[in-house]
Amino acid sequence: MRVNGEQYRAVWWDNGVVKYVDQRLIPYRFEVAEARTLDEVADAIVTMGVRGAPTIGVMAAYGLALAAERGDNLANAYKVLAETRPTAVNLKVGLDRVMGDDAEQILAAAKEFDESEVAAAEAIGEHGSKLISSGTRVLTHCNTGWLAAQDWGTAASVIFKAQRADKSPFVFVSETRPRLQGSRLTAWEMTNEGVDHVVIADGSSAMLMSRGEIDLVITGADRIAANGDTANKIGTYAHALAAKAHGVPFYIAAPKSTIDLGTPTGRDIEIEERDENEVLSVRGVDESGNLQTIRIASSGSGARNLAFDVTPAELIAGIITESGIVEPSVKAISAHLA
Repeated sequence: MRVNGEQYRAVWWDNGVVKYVDQRLIPYRFEVAEARTLDEVADAIVTMGVRGAPTIGVMAAYGLALAAERGDNLANAYKVLAETRPTAVNLKVGLDRVMGDDAEQILAAAKEFDESEVAAAEAIGEHGSKLISSGTRVLTHCNTGWLAAQDWGTAASVIFKAQRADKSPFVFVSETRPRLQGSRLTAWEMTNEGVDHVVIADGSSAMLMSRGEIDLVITGADRIAANGDTANKIGTYAHALAAKAHGVPFYIAAPKSTIDLGTPTGRDIEIEERDENEVLSVRGVDESGNLQTIRIASSGSGARNLAFDVTPAELIAGIITESGIVEPSVKAISAHLA
């Protein structure tokens, strides 16, 4: 993805330093941050300086390479990184792909994994864009562009490929409370790519569908169970239910590394629960351009902050991967990965 005339990925290795686009600051500022230690890599993942299942998988892989280069205990480094975000399976996939005992081999494997995820993201866009015709109105949720998947994206890759094929899709960007990855990150990516879009409140999608204003829903995924049940950002399940009720096709877009055959169903997926203050407050810029966090709830109120939900396979029309579009069933998914 090009930003201000320069080509970037979400995360990259630079002479013993893991560099990343700090997603906590977008769209207010564009800054490249650095992680020089294992703890700094882990903190970037936990605090969502880096986020998106494929991107945190690459970040974790480079984090292990950094630990190896520094002579850290690799078993401990693996454990520290694996515990940063429990729901996204790509993180563990990245660690498992590169784990070894030689620093040079680990780094080479991390770079190879990085390239494979980018290639997968572009292929997802090629396959998924066939679902889009001229002027298709698409709803997407959370952030699934190059920030989330190193380059191109998952669900957003479908939109970007359609845009570059002159299909001119129109995108409804669900704001994605509480961290607003839709309104902050996806809207910023759509603007950079020249895609016509509007930001909507999360709860408005059903009404828009009932009025015939949405033709297609495509979201990403953080973990896909063997039967097709899919964990994704909180709010995805509600969009899927609305889509089913109004006859709107609902698709998941994700690389095959997001499919976890070791997880039988969605009931077996661990759902991360984050700090309640993410729900009780909001972050933005004031009139002077200064970043501020303000409380938006009663001082006597607490909150629940489930980061993900699980959409049952029966609500999903298909899963778009780098190899094509697969039916969300045990048999079809197993064959797709064979």
